[in-house]
Amino acid sequence: MKEYKGSCHCGDVSFSFKQEEISTGIRCNCSMCKRKGALMSPFTIALEDIKQHIKNDSLSVYQFGNNIAKHYFCNKCGIYTFHETMRMPGQCRVNLGCLEDIDTFKLESSVFDGAAL
Repeated sequence: MKEYKGSCHCGDVSFSFKQEEISTGIRCNCSMCKRKGALMSPFTIALEDIKQHIKNDSLSVYQFGNNIAKHYFCNKCGIYTFHETMRMPGQCRVNLGCLEDIDTFKLESSVFDGAAL
């Protein structure tokens, strides 16, 4: 298992987790994800397994629709860091673009049809 570290753009929201090597990503075509355009982890992580380091109360959450999914972002710089999924509350996907040492432009990706939910 490798420890991955990530943060928002300004650094007020940083986090880490352990996972096997990341070699692919996933995109979603729901109304929220298509707008943010992020490449997300193809795996989920329990929220309690993400070590969060938050400065200045900068972590905010956005919910819409049925208010099950929770989209976390930095309220200072606006960067989406991770979200709890609608289909598996308590399980998160991570914005791979926030991770150190990951070039999201070199990863293969697939699309999850969130628009169909």
